[in-house]
Amino acid sequence: MEFVTHGGKLVAKVLKAAGVECVFTLSGGHVMGIYDGCLDEGIEVVDVRHEQAAVHAADAWARLHPGKVGVAILTAGPGVTDGVTGVANAWRANSPILVIGGQGPFRHTRRGSLQEMDHVSLMRPISKWSEACFDTTRIGEYLESAIRSALSGVPGPAFLEIPMDVLHDEIDLEALSIPKFRDYRVVSTASQPHIDASIDLLGGAMKPMVMAGTSLKWSEGGSYLCDFLDKTGMPCFVNGMARGEIPWDHPSFLSLTRKEALDSTDLVVLAGTPLDFRMKFGRSIPKDAKIIQLDLDEALIGVNRAADVALVGNIGQNFALMNEALARSTKDHDFSSFRDLLRSREEEL
Repeated sequence: MEFVTHGGKLVAKVLKAAGVECVFTLSGGHVMGIYDGCLDEGIEVVDVRHEQAAVHAADAWARLHPGKVGVAILTAGPGVTDGVTGVANAWRANSPILVIGGQGPFRHTRRGSLQEMDHVSLMRPISKWSEACFDTTRIGEYLESAIRSALSGVPGPAFLEIPMDVLHDEIDLEALSIPKFRDYRVVSTASQPHIDASIDLLGGAMKPMVMAGTSLKWSEGGSYLCDFLDKTGMPCFVNGMARGEIPWDHPSFLSLTRKEALDSTDLVVLAGTPLDFRMKFGRSIPKDAKIIQLDLDEALIGVNRAADVALVGNIGQNFALMNEALARSTKDHDFSSFRDLLRSREEEL
């Protein structure tokens, strides 16, 4: 058993405990110690030709493995700056990635170390969490905080800078504990009165529709939304990473008649999609139409336009609660005639 190790190997042990299977990087001297640890832990090191590609690859990996972080490891200075576009893309896409950046030795801070610069401030505006670890014994603590931040609530990037001497210093593993990781994704749901209010509002509609977006995927809510569509016959349009959550041959899946649907709808169920430029900042929805908004974070509710009913929490689980409420309801919630009209229009196009 290994009792004494260095910081780079500790990084790899913590990543292994977090379920990380591979890391993406362009090898650099500031972070070499992490590669040694990855080889020991059986974590694949994928070496690319540009740091931007490493971060984009980590982003893609995260999208394909819900509940886990994609990891990019970047050397100091130009290595980190080359990764900025990838981090910004993950920020806008709500992708849970962990970017580990190298740095010159902590003991030489502001003395002109090779490629020394303030990475933490650079990354802060485009990440959920951006910090530096200056103590080898606290590497596990910092990595756990970064991964928890990336995965919890609305997902996004986290950045951790680790100086060279912190990675190279030896530590006694017996005196440390490797963090225990869990599923940090949102599992909370809306209150029953809010669920009931959404079903009551739906019961008064004539031409309701669903707009689903990226946060539906992070909630793994596709199957629950499909059940909701089966029960209501509502037309459904998707954007962002909600594409693929609804089978293309599902009767409610539509794509060509979104404008027509929005022009005539009297209620929109927003499922994890913002009212951004794609929806004209809310102006695509008629002024007198009602809005039921489901999202992961209350800070996303009512942006650009107020919601009549807000269901905050795991979107899939909130759809499950709505499905249960529909089963108890005595009102008619069959809106398939509106869906079928739109489908016939699509067949003409």
